[in-house]
Amino acid sequence: MNTSEFIAKSIENVVEKASYTWQTPSNIALVKYWGKSNPQIPKNASISFTLNNCHTITTIDFSKKEKSESVDFDLFFEGKQKAEFKPKIADFFKRIQEYCPYILDYTMTIHSQNSFPHSSGIASSASGLSAIAMCLMSLEKEINPNLAEEFINKKASFLARLGSGSASRSVEGPLVVWGTHPEIEGSSDLFGVKFPLKVHSIFKNYQDIILLVDKGEKQVSSTVGHNLMHNHPYAENRFFQANENLTKMATILQGGDIKEFINLVESEALTLHAMMLTSNPYFILMKPNTLKVIQKIWNYREENNSNICFTLDAGANVHVLFPEHEKEAVNEFVKNELAVYCQKNQYICDNVGLGAKEI
Repeated sequence: MNTSEFIAKSIENVVEKASYTWQTPSNIALVKYWGKSNPQIPKNASISFTLNNCHTITTIDFSKKEKSESVDFDLFFEGKQKAEFKPKIADFFKRIQEYCPYILDYTMTIHSQNSFPHSSGIASSASGLSAIAMCLMSLEKEINPNLAEEFINKKASFLARLGSGSASRSVEGPLVVWGTHPEIEGSSDLFGVKFPLKVHSIFKNYQDIILLVDKGEKQVSSTVGHNLMHNHPYAENRFFQANENLTKMATILQGGDIKEFINLVESEALTLHAMMLTSNPYFILMKPNTLKVIQKIWNYREENNSNICFTLDAGANVHVLFPEHEKEAVNEFVKNELAVYCQKNQYICDNVGLGAKEI
């Protein structure tokens, strides 16, 4: 596994002070990954829609200091210092130190805010860590102006992955593959790549309404859940199935068979949660209202010959996916029949986006 290309080797410019702000999106996997090995290597390839409205905005202020042995940073989340978030970010900085040695030369102040509830299964670590990675790459670009944009995105995805696997899929869009797959040219376990094949028009500007069934923090973190796949009785079959499903998904995305898309996306969502149900120790992240929403979606689809479907991330919230031409009808359905299953009737209307952007 050759990672030497990501090691920052030269300093063209000395930067005393700098500040960068990036808005990076969350993403929702269509073919899931669940299970990884060190250092953050997926057991199977995955593909996701990049979202647009579910995002993190992060500002990092850099101030030059005497080089030290450890990374020096303060972290503010939504205006408040968050001591409980610091260990994860400290571990992330430790992992990337080899590739970004310049971080030891700066004091960093990180200000971050989400457009959605943290730790509720909307991949907040994906958007949060990709935002930090983009800020670091902005500094690296200033230190070394010769860096190409393609390399910046590639390294940002590589760095983000070392903090959160799914963060590798939040740098670009609208469809991103992470994990080596024989039929996806350029795919890698080290970083996400834009889906390289032509996408049928039905999947352009796809819609996603996220139903906030449970805004609380998950009882079992994704990190713990991934680790439980190491001795899982069905793990190897699952990894094989996921790679096979990505092959099928690539064909579906090109050909536009939306009925097959629905079947595969929903099957993947339920399989992800089946892995949790059959772990040891076992756990359930779905809530009663998650199941009620799924049944409502199935009923609506049958009664209205709709192309609405659902997917789930590692949490209780439901992503309602549908093509753009059904937007008006589905919005009414959500407002009138599904919002009641959400905490305080809250949901987020989103759509497929293009990835990170500097503010």
